[in-house]
Amino acid sequence: MLRAGNAVRFTPNEVEDYRSLGIDFAGTRTQDDIEQALSRWAQTLADERPDLLDKIVLEMAKARGVRPPPSLDRVVSDVPSAGSPGQS
Repeated sequence: MLRAGNAVRFTPNEVEDYRSLGIDFAGTRTQDDIEQALSRWAQTLADERPDLLDKIVLEMAKARGVRPPPSLDRVVSDVPSAGSPGQS
């Protein structure tokens, strides 16, 4: 992705790579366009494959070192909550 100020541009290869993941960046020209494309992708995942979206959210939280959203606590039963008894 190339950036110049608020403008962005994806190469044709990048557009194809993202398309293989289900994200359509064709015609994306601004950060707002990127956010809209990602929002559509996330909504599609939520509708069609909520289990996959949950896994992505959990991995993102793990990568950033933060707790997942409370709605996913049911998914992660083996991860103790912050400050819970028994933590070392």
